[in-house]
Amino acid sequence: MPHANVAAARRGLMFVLSSPSGAGKSTLSRLLLDEETGSLNMSISTTTRLPRPGEIDGEHYHFVDQATFDAKIEADGFLEYAKVFGNCYGTPAAEVEATLNTGRDVLFDIDWQGTQQLAQKMPKDLVRVFILPPSAEELARRLQGRGQDSPEVVALRMSKATDEISHWAEYDYVVINSDLTQALSQIRAILHAERLKRDRQAGLVPFVRDLMAGLG
Repeated sequence: MPHANVAAARRGLMFVLSSPSGAGKSTLSRLLLDEETGSLNMSISTTTRLPRPGEIDGEHYHFVDQATFDAKIEADGFLEYAKVFGNCYGTPAAEVEATLNTGRDVLFDIDWQGTQQLAQKMPKDLVRVFILPPSAEELARRLQGRGQDSPEVVALRMSKATDEISHWAEYDYVVINSDLTQALSQIRAILHAERLKRDRQAGLVPFVRDLMAGLG
């Protein structure tokens, strides 16, 4: 007889959240991981920067030297990579592929450039969500309220936000984060709907075949 839990037989998807700094991407990523424990894994990047206090290799990042990172580039071992403030960061392809094959989804907290690279490598597995602040004034207020950056750095982040937001149309979905609870609910709705897409449910073909056979 056909199994009712046919949706479990599926390949995982790559779920990208992007936003300008201060729009809530990191907070929403953390909350989404808490809500989707067991079915959603955070992508762990490889980096050449040194570990910060409290960071654990293999949990927060894969810490490697430059030669190892360069060798992985040569071997086409990254789905995407970039150099940021003198340090290299990359998404290991084999690790993501292994997770997708188990039916679990992978969450990416990356910018539009990294998202473009993922789209070139694995477009069928990719779901892209761009998070917008409700207004420029609110974005500035959030950046200033964090108390982490100098006024000069806040101004730089605000200037960079214009370039980042200009890529919003490259994404599949756009969520305006005016209310954190509502934004999280919308992002979860997107994730759940994408999981149910026909093409992602590998178990549907045998399920429907057995169902039709049972109907005579």
